[in-house]
Amino acid sequence: MMESIIRFEPDKMSRMVEDPSPNIPAQTQKHHPGVEAEIQGPKPQYYSDKYVPAGKLEGKVAIVTGGDSGIGRSVSVLFAAEGAEAVVIVYKAPEEDIDGEHTVKDIERVSLGKCKARVIRTDLGHDDNCKLTIDAVVKEFGRIDVLVNNASEQFYKESIEEIEPEQLERTFRSNIFSMFYMTRHAVKHMKEGACIINTTSITAYQGAPMLLDYSATKGAILAFTRGLALQLVKRGIRVNGVAPGPIWTPFIPASFPAEQTEGAKWGTSTVPMARAGQPFECGTAYVFLASEDSSYYTGQVLHPNGGAVVNA
Repeated sequence: MMESIIRFEPDKMSRMVEDPSPNIPAQTQKHHPGVEAEIQGPKPQYYSDKYVPAGKLEGKVAIVTGGDSGIGRSVSVLFAAEGAEAVVIVYKAPEEDIDGEHTVKDIERVSLGKCKARVIRTDLGHDDNCKLTIDAVVKEFGRIDVLVNNASEQFYKESIEEIEPEQLERTFRSNIFSMFYMTRHAVKHMKEGACIINTTSITAYQGAPMLLDYSATKGAILAFTRGLALQLVKRGIRVNGVAPGPIWTPFIPASFPAEQTEGAKWGTSTVPMARAGQPFECGTAYVFLASEDSSYYTGQVLHPNGGAVVNA
């Protein structure tokens, strides 16, 4: 009896993602948060038409902070593809409006117009703005099923002496204060089966000397995720996190020196796969954590980081 053998030829296989690293030119952006529409070279890949949705988020109402670009854009579009009733993307600056518009169009495209896409521009580093955001979502949709706390900022500084109090406060407000504020107003509208997903970072585990205040906030997010999971487990609300490694997003040219962006030098030497990741390679982790596939997960963190081993 002959065995049937299937051989795959790697050079002929159709990939869901492409390595952007070799083609990324040196570049910077003068404003922060960064803008995807202004990126030079390969654009971050937030979706793949080879992705096969399975209705995993059918009828869900989701909020994605920082949902206009990068990882947040991928999460928003994937949620829509998976059948979400509504995806509300929240971002900070007027410069990001163009990215927000593109994301809304993509949500409508992958959902065939079935998912309601909404955009809110506000600074989530302030409690009042977070309350207004939650109130607006609940007024229209009546509930919140998934909260993705993803918005953040980072600033490249070579010494702690260069980090002024104003920058320190801005980083903590954007990255961790916003999570406390959004969550405290959202949980009263979340029922059993709802979930919260927080974006932390590989820097929470490894440290980052040039991103000292940023990595400090990501460590705080890790502790926040674990503690909140224990607090909400009796209410049937799961809380988990995602800790991306070096991912090609507008974050990078907005915060790193030009010589670090060329060829993705900022990250390719730090992970075994020796390349920058794509937002799409992170976005699927959020789909898993938002769906019933992860029903036995809470207080956990997933690590799409190119092979770096992290502990604790």
